[in-house]
Amino acid sequence: MSTAEYVNRLPVLLRPDPSRVVIRPYMPSTETYKYAVPNRPRAQRIADRVLALDQASLRNELQRILADFSGRHRDVSSLFLRRFHEVEGIIVCECEVSHEQALLIGAHFCNEYSYEAAALFNPSIVPHPDQSNAPEDSLRFILSLRGVGEGHISSLTFRTGICAADGTIAFNPVSPMPLVLETENISDQDGPNAGIRIKCDGSHDLSEIVIFPITPSQRGGIEDVRLVRFLEDDGRATYFGTYTAFSGQAVRQELLSTPDFRTFELKPLSGDATGSKGMALFPRRIGGRFAMLGREDNENIWLLTSTDIYEWNGGAKIVEPRWPWEFVQIGNCGSPIEIEEGWLVITHGVGAVRNYCIGACLLDRNDPSKLLARTRLPILLGHG
Repeated sequence: MSTAEYVNRLPVLLRPDPSRVVIRPYMPSTETYKYAVPNRPRAQRIADRVLALDQASLRNELQRILADFSGRHRDVSSLFLRRFHEVEGIIVCECEVSHEQALLIGAHFCNEYSYEAAALFNPSIVPHPDQSNAPEDSLRFILSLRGVGEGHISSLTFRTGICAADGTIAFNPVSPMPLVLETENISDQDGPNAGIRIKCDGSHDLSEIVIFPITPSQRGGIEDVRLVRFLEDDGRATYFGTYTAFSGQAVRQELLSTPDFRTFELKPLSGDATGSKGMALFPRRIGGRFAMLGREDNENIWLLTSTDIYEWNGGAKIVEPRWPWEFVQIGNCGSPIEIEEGWLVITHGVGAVRNYCIGACLLDRNDPSKLLARTRLPILLGHG
């Protein structure tokens, strides 16, 4: 059987758009000891220069900045004011300021960032939690994407659309004004295990939302989100997304969770199986336990189970490289899909010259440690 008999190529192409930019926090570098100014670090000196402006100069500069950035960003004044409150008393001294001074100080601790300037890839898809406006026999969906921007930093972005009964896909128009949402710490720990909550008031189109690296563990990027609609035994649905957090030196697995794609929580996973890439959660419990696929040895597919969705240890190797197109390593392409015959897992294999191909395997529905079948040839053959 040829690939053309079971793979349909649709005339849909999503391209990176360098014009899609967000305003993100900026922190000026700290000067070396040789050039340090006693009691006046660089950030404070920036704020002092703003405070020294006369009223006319202050107003003219603020009007220029707002006019320049308002055409590309929603409610830019609120962004600048929020940033001021984030730095006041932390990297600049608390002081009596006017509303205009606060806005201009906040603007000096922001920078504009093109978050998908380099690439847009590694999608993941789930049914939309709101199917109220879907045409008959169609399904609304949410697609996550890894956007790679300036500095090769990866962020998470979204698209929405409709899949018709005949398999055709239509994407909704993309908002021209993406944004980074307000965050808060949700952990008592301030160190590397701190979690964050990202809040959205529901007024934003999902294509506007950009989840950008925030914590130290994510500084080098949020990579390869694998979304899944997880159903508890009582029918409650939560959307989870495993992803790789890259600090610039090390990787680890973290978990995004949301009930509605309006509020997101991002927390690190712990345990000896979480220090690599490629974890993907099963869409329901198996035998009363959470189940996960992983690649903790960077080569094979492992099965892990846990009573705590944030703690993963041990595991069993269930799929190993067998064919030349996967001799370097094998991994999953997302969460297992439950079908009548068992758990369908779309896989990727890496062969000679690090060429990537797509394959598949089938796991037993009741005991996914049992490998029932796998593709000998790639479903999609990569080309160097």
